[in-house]
Amino acid sequence: MKRGQRALRTHRETPDIETSSEDYARRFRGPVGEYFLRVQEELCLELLRPWAGCRVLDVGGGHAQIAIPLKEAGYDVTVVGSSVSCNERLSLLARERSLNIPFFLGDLLNLPFPAQSFDVVVSLRLISHVTPWKQLLHELTRVARQAVLIDYPPLFSFNLAVPLLFRLKKMVERNTRPFLCFTRQQISGAFRENSFEISATRPEFFIPMALHRALRRPDFTERSEQLIAKVGATRLFGSPILALAEPTWHAE
Repeated sequence: MKRGQRALRTHRETPDIETSSEDYARRFRGPVGEYFLRVQEELCLELLRPWAGCRVLDVGGGHAQIAIPLKEAGYDVTVVGSSVSCNERLSLLARERSLNIPFFLGDLLNLPFPAQSFDVVVSLRLISHVTPWKQLLHELTRVARQAVLIDYPPLFSFNLAVPLLFRLKKMVERNTRPFLCFTRQQISGAFRENSFEISATRPEFFIPMALHRALRRPDFTERSEQLIAKVGATRLFGSPILALAEPTWHAE
């Protein structure tokens, strides 16, 4: 598929309706959830530092997990979502902080923007809930000039035990959904198909987040994750993975 060519539309995907909801946001309330978001925010800001202050498109970002921090860090942020409901939580939080974050309604598999409209495209909490995920990745790379940042659950981690842990995850989170897991080769290969190459990755946690939530021990969560990261296990088997990809073609 040539650069700038739009992917063929199959069907409309709307997983961001759930991740943008107040019900979903409850998963991240309390000290343990706040720790998860803080780690995610710090790693995202670290990866995007080379493009400080640039134009960013957050695809499916109505959950506001990264749109708000990026805006407060000086980035020019726009969010696109599949439903007007995806803007409710985002707009409320933005108003509380006196921030202006434009929201566009659009098909996530056929983004309503020309090629290379934004310097950086970010998409968190999304790809693992999109069946035609390669089409989504094509759209993310199509509208990006400099970089794309996504997160995904790797197969070779505690996610291998998803069938066993799903019941626990359902009990803790209540509204959890089945999700796709990926090998690193699948993600890097899909980026290469769109003339992008992964330049950096940051696995976030070693122990499943659902288990941390069930324990309700923020002191254990932070200390155990820091210790496991120091011995290198998170780098090898952590989840989710933040993956930054840059174009192999020259962006003028």
